Amino acid sequence: VQLVESGGGLVQAGASLRLSCTASGRTGSLHMMAWFRQGPGKEREFVSSITWWRGDTNYTDSVKGRFTISRDILKNTVYLQMNRVSVEDTAVYYCAAQLATTFPDDRYDSWGQGTQVTVAS
Repeated sequence: VQLVESGGGLVQAGASLRLSCTASGRTGSLHMMAWFRQGPGKEREFVSSITWWRGDTNYTDSVKGRFTISRDILKNTVYLQMNRVSVEDTAVYYCAAQLATTFPDDRYDSWGQGTQVTVAS
């Protein structure tokens, strides 16, 4: 599966931003899609995930109530709606895909190239 992210940019604190990630290739074998991020000087961290067919979602505590993950199966696209962003959300955001053959291993099979989100105070 190949992943291409888009939607990053520079925004003011408190604003909203929507990231998109479009998958191509073996999309019929998808089990889960997720967003990770890596801030300046930080390790990559999990942000949110969604099971591709059931739509079950999961969020890290710091984004609960602010970020919403969703997917459009027909468009093979997963979204991350980011509301009330803060400076602490500044990071490169990566999309990741897990195939059904990989589940339940805690790893992802494909990663996007990343999209930069910068939040100005």
